[in-house]
Amino acid sequence: MSFASFLRRRWHEPEGYRRVLKVSLPLVASMASTTVMLFTDRMFLGQYSVEALAASAPAGIAAFTFQAFFMGVASYVNTFVAQYVGSGNPGGVGKALWQGIYFAIGAGFVLAGCALAAGPIFEFAGHDPEVRALEETYFIVLMLGGGAAILRDALACFFSGRGITNMIMVVSVVGACVNIPLDYALINGVWGFPELGIMGAGIATIAGYLLMVVMFIILIFNRRNDREFGVLRSWALDPALFRRLLRFGGPAGIQFFMDLFAFSFFLLIVGRLGTVELAASNVAFAINTLGFLPMFGFSIGVATLVGQAMGRNDPAAARLATHNALHLTFAYMIFIAFLLLCIPGPLIELFRPIDEAGPDYEAIKSMGIIILRFVAAYTFIDAINLVLSGTLKGAGDTTFVGWVIAIGSTCFLVLPVYVIIEVFDGGLYTAWGIVTFYVFAVAVFFTWRYRLGAWEKMRVIETTTHPVPSHPEVPGIDDVL
Repeated sequence: MSFASFLRRRWHEPEGYRRVLKVSLPLVASMASTTVMLFTDRMFLGQYSVEALAASAPAGIAAFTFQAFFMGVASYVNTFVAQYVGSGNPGGVGKALWQGIYFAIGAGFVLAGCALAAGPIFEFAGHDPEVRALEETYFIVLMLGGGAAILRDALACFFSGRGITNMIMVVSVVGACVNIPLDYALINGVWGFPELGIMGAGIATIAGYLLMVVMFIILIFNRRNDREFGVLRSWALDPALFRRLLRFGGPAGIQFFMDLFAFSFFLLIVGRLGTVELAASNVAFAINTLGFLPMFGFSIGVATLVGQAMGRNDPAAARLATHNALHLTFAYMIFIAFLLLCIPGPLIELFRPIDEAGPDYEAIKSMGIIILRFVAAYTFIDAINLVLSGTLKGAGDTTFVGWVIAIGSTCFLVLPVYVIIEVFDGGLYTAWGIVTFYVFAVAVFFTWRYRLGAWEKMRVIETTTHPVPSHPEVPGIDDVL
């Protein structure tokens, strides 16, 4: 078979490239808009001051780590929606969505309370006092508004689980278009806004999340969606379904939390080597998002396709979707690795402060170029982790995924980095070598589990379905408006 024939077959088959791209590309665009938001946030802060740049990534990742468990559980509504759609039970979609909404509301209160942990966290990090004060400020703002991010993720599942991902793209792009100029204005105090520095960056981020939540509410809660999916009639808390969400979504949340905790801990420990080392690592992670977050869109896309296939008892289609997603992500990651190896200097220059021309940033640039070589080495393997974890979670094999990340991040990343830096006085590049090894180790476990095939027999929804109660008198938002 010629390569052209292979591509044509892969493009047109039921779960082929065309289908994978149709579901995943809007999610990739959505993640790309989030990437641009984070990238410009770091860039604006880097141009504002080196201290703000040094503080942004540890505080941002620490806040994201606290939110990660709740995001993982709320986002797992996607699999419930996908399997309900695949099984021909659209009435279950509204019920699953509301369980995610209730979970997100509770998570918002918990996260707001966690803002009190800012002092002890960054005191433990041991960074310079000026950097520490900025870290605490940024962390507190992000935690107080963290519930909006969780609710956004739960609401987005109504569209992603059904494979209607273009709506998520539109909402995310609009949110980014508001967030980016607001971010610049609040950091620098232009266009009539106060100069708030790193606090302004946090406020702009939360404002973007709130805008997306409002847009999702308007798009979801109308009479048409209520007739088909019961999005208004199924508002009641369903204890059995809520427990199933926690049962399957809990390990997914643990996976997300432990993965981010490991990298947050990594940055906190690397910060003890010095502000220059911390800033260089922050820049590398910011650039790494160019590859990681868009591919996370493919992970959600493949989870949706696998969930729908498992809902209709078609594991062969789930495997086909997985293989095609791997092909597409490999092609993208090769391109990203090429950029990291060929033009690392210009990428790092984007973060140079406007008034910084001295030796400090030259040291950051020199270290950053070497670190990006490590990123290029593991970015290709990370595609395997993202796609296969999406497949396993789409089928319901979340316990294995959660244990792999929990144990792997502890044994292969957190403890080795701590021992190397604190006990043996290891350097920055040794620490980044450990990160690379960790990514490779996780890929081995996920590949083994996928090939074993146990996930093909799993489901997250009950086999018996219950019709959505009919309450036509309940008005939709379009009626109110």
